[in-house]
Amino acid sequence: MREVPAETITRVVRELCIEANTCLREDHLSALRRAFEEERSPLGREVIRQLLENARVACSERVAFCQDTGYAVFFVELGQEVRITGGTLQQAVDEGVRRGYREGYLRKSIVESPLRRRNTGDNTPAIVYCEPVPGERLRMTMLVKGAGCDNTSAIKMLTPAEGVEAMKRFVVETVERAGPNASPPLTVGVGLGGTFEKAAMLAKKALVRSSGEPHPDPEVAALERELLEEINATGIGPAGYGGTVTALAVHIETHPTHIAALPVAVNIDCHSHRVREAVL
Repeated sequence: MREVPAETITRVVRELCIEANTCLREDHLSALRRAFEEERSPLGREVIRQLLENARVACSERVAFCQDTGYAVFFVELGQEVRITGGTLQQAVDEGVRRGYREGYLRKSIVESPLRRRNTGDNTPAIVYCEPVPGERLRMTMLVKGAGCDNTSAIKMLTPAEGVEAMKRFVVETVERAGPNASPPLTVGVGLGGTFEKAAMLAKKALVRSSGEPHPDPEVAALERELLEEINATGIGPAGYGGTVTALAVHIETHPTHIAALPVAVNIDCHSHRVREAVL
């Protein structure tokens, strides 16, 4: 049994909060550079150019890439041979978020109740999804999720009779409804299968995959390509000003489901696609 002090997790989470908010991951920067070359609209190219310049300044000056420093969402793979000492996983992550958002001068956006709306003052509690895995490793992936794009996400409980074509229409229509409000160019996460809540979680988890990395199942990877083409054919374009690059990538995650069900969820991430990972 390997023991990991809660304080170690807290220190790692603090760094993830600051890094994710200030320095965009290289795979996303590469996707933006490709989009700049592929975009045919002069206005769209200017939007992407400014995004790349903003990313350069944010990382070099260690300031937030976007003022909406969002929900702190963590996907944790916790080895079954790992025992956390000195506190719980949630407590350790929350303290890391508390320190990271304070010491990184990041906006605190979380309210304690959806009804009373009083700010917690430290961007906690974090959203933590924990998956037990074999071994002694603890992997933490942070997704900084702004409200503007998260608010445009959607879920639908299709039937198997409606099929894949209905699923594709729903994904594209969700992006069209989002329009400029989701701040394109987008990364689109799609959760397919499972139950109502599992599909939504899969859609969010799909966002943390390296930009444009295809699903290992060739049939799913083909669906990703088709959806990306259809989304970019909408002409929404960078920042909604029109153009050929509305989305940089579509990532689908699947899960076994019921014989009578075909759940599909769409979780959209904006141009401020902020993901960081650490392995303990």
